[in-house]
Order: sequence, then C-alpha cells, then structure tokens
Amino acid sequence: MSTTAIDLPRSQAPTSIERWYILILMCLIYAINIADRYVVSTVLEPIRLDLHLDDDSAGMLTSWPLALFYVTCGIPISWYADRSNRRNILSISLIVWSGFTALCGLSRDWIQFALARIGAGIGEAGGTPPSTAIVSDCFPPDRRPMAMTVLALGAPIGAWIAQEFAGWVANAYGWRAAFLALGIPGLAVGIIVFLTIREPTRGRMDEIVDELKPSLKETWRFFWQQKAAVHVVMGGGLCALWGWGLMFWTPPFLMRTYSLNVAQAGDVTANIHLIGGSLATIATAWYLSRPTMADPRRVVWLMAGVVALATFPSIVAYWTHDLALTKIMFWLFIPAIYFYIGPCFGLLNNLAPCHMRSMFIAVSLLVANVFNLIVAPKLIGALSNFFAGSHGNDAASLRMAVLILAPTGFWAAYHLYLASKTIVADQKRAIAYTRDWAP
Repeated sequence: MSTTAIDLPRSQAPTSIERWYILILMCLIYAINIADRYVVSTVLEPIRLDLHLDDDSAGMLTSWPLALFYVTCGIPISWYADRSNRRNILSISLIVWSGFTALCGLSRDWIQFALARIGAGIGEAGGTPPSTAIVSDCFPPDRRPMAMTVLALGAPIGAWIAQEFAGWVANAYGWRAAFLALGIPGLAVGIIVFLTIREPTRGRMDEIVDELKPSLKETWRFFWQQKAAVHVVMGGGLCALWGWGLMFWTPPFLMRTYSLNVAQAGDVTANIHLIGGSLATIATAWYLSRPTMADPRRVVWLMAGVVALATFPSIVAYWTHDLALTKIMFWLFIPAIYFYIGPCFGLLNNLAPCHMRSMFIAVSLLVANVFNLIVAPKLIGALSNFFAGSHGNDAASLRMAVLILAPTGFWAAYHLYLASKTIVADQKRAIAYTRDWAP
C-alpha cells in the first residue's frame, strides 16, 4: 500500500501563529500577483495610444506574451513543485515576475514590453500552485475552503492596487511608472518568503497521506477521472472568462463612454474591488466555516447560484449609458468575481491527493488564464475592431464587444452545478488514492 493513516508528530504540527502567518503572507503574494498581472488593464488605453495600436493589437500585446508563457510553464513548474521545495520555488518565482514587471516600466517600445511580459509570465507560473499547496499543509481538509477563501482576499486587494494606486501613479507620472511602482516591492517580499517560511511536511494535515509521487501521466489520468474536478476547473475558468475578461476592458470602456482619464476610470471600480470584493470574500470564508457547509455539494450549489444571479447586472452595466446605474450594477457584479476563487482552490485541493495538489491548481489556472488572458482580450479586441468598421475603435464598438462576452456567466454556473453530481464520491476517491488504484 502507498498510503498510511496520518500520525502527526507534535514537532510537525503547525502552531496557530505559524499557519496564520503563512496564510496572510500567501494572501499578500496573491495580491502582488493580481496587481502585477492586471495593471495592464488600468493603463491599457495609455499604452494603446502611446504605441499607436488598435484594440485588437493592444489586447494581444498586453495579455498574450504573459499568458502564453504563464500557461505553458505552469504545468512543468507545478509538477516539479509537487516533488521539491515549494517555498524555494515560490520565492524565486516572485522575484522573477516582480523584476520583469519593473522592466515593463523601462521598456521603450512594444518589443521590449512584450519580452518583459514574457518574463513576468514565466515567473507568475510558479506563484499560486505552490502557495495553495503550502496552505493546504497548514489547515485540515474541512477548513481548507475557508483558508483558501482568506488567501483569495489577495485578489480584490491586488485589483484595488492595480486600479487605484497604479491609476494614480500612471496619471501623475505616466504608465511606465505604474509598473515600476508595483514590481520593486515584490522583490523584497520574495526575500521575506525565503527567510521566514519553512517548507511544511507534505500531507501533514491529511487523514490519509500519499507516500508516493505519481508520474505526470498518472496525475493527468486521475484528474480526468475526477469528474467534479473537471467541472470545478471549467466553472472557475469560465468565471474568469466572464468576470476578469470584462474587467480587462472596463477601464478603456469607462474612459471612452464617459470621457474619463485613467485615474478617474480607476476610481469608478477601485473601491468596489477593495470593499465589495473583500466583503464578499470574507463573508464566503465565514459562511464556508459553518458546519452546514461541510458538504461540498452545498459549496458548489452556492457558487453556481451566485454566479448565475450576478450575470444579470454584468449585462446591464455595459448596456446602459448612465454612469450612476453602471456603478450600481458594478457593486452587484464585481464582488461575485472574487467569492468563487477560494472555494475553487479549496475544493480542488480536497479532490486531489497531496502529491497532485499543485498540478490540480495549475490545471485550473491554465484554463482560467487561457480564457481571461488569451481568449477574452483577443475576442473583445477583434469584435471591437469588427464593429468599429472604417471609423475606428470607439465607445460603441467596445460596448457591443463586451456585451457579447457578459452572458458567459450562465455557462460557468452550469458547470459548477454539474460538479455537485459526483463531488462527494470524488473526494472519497482522492482520500483513498493509491498508486495501484484503478477505475
């Protein structure tokens, strides 16, 4: 047998202070990750004008160089993280992506900018999978959805930094300064991770510990046979396509539709990201910690219902020509793009044996970032070009493009609902996994 019942020595058990320090630090790293990734949406219009690009080209330049290398490097880095020191991988990755984010601010043309974004994408590929795996070894299975939701607080905090802080810097000092302001602090945090975090014993909080290290082929086979995991990955990925895809183009949409500058456009949504997104995430963490939410089916039912309901205001926000109504709809829509992140991470960690967790998260991030960093920017940019015709990109062409994307929230909700059909059995299978397991 390749599994044993866990007998956790006192020396290996994390103290309360240690587990929460690690969780808060991982939340900070996730905030840096989100801020560095999505600052380009805040300064997308200034970049487009400065480099003389149309919407299609601007969408590709600001998203594809990072996204293509993020998704291609994510799988091998995560596979390695499941077999080696995750703390070291996380620290090095943070330093790499922060350094290249700063280099974006030193770029003088689109080629230098693209190369710097490629470097940032390679670094970011080693961020979230080892972070979530480390947190999983600090909290027991029934507390992981809550812990991952606290970690996911980094998303609204990072989005606020990318919009409010970076928008202010860009308006005052130019778009290049925004990248420098975000990249340099990340270098210091990478050093802090290396000096203050211990690599936890893998699987130390699990009831059953997988002693073996499955091959890449075995991991892929097990993932595809976990139907609930596939639906959670697809549901989360489509939520990213819907929510984060719309957010990518929101600053240019607001600037064109309501004649705002880059700082004013950031102000429209920045506090909604910070306050609404944080409150939604905190409320989700509290609700998931209740005994009634120990059933994973209730978690995915909650996720499906909220996403489906929030899709309606996401459509109205880009349909109306009234800025006041747009802001109201944003308060209903934007918080929903955060609350699902932590539960998805927690569910996937419970659907995977301990030596497959980084890989399951990497697959989830691959799908999500293909959708929201490759498909959404290119799709909306190309549609905007199509609707613009010969008169050039404007508010009307971009409005038509984003309205085509908005209803995809219903598609995401459907996959999350389907996960409830097999999630209980799939979690039991993950606990009982052995190397000679056969379907």
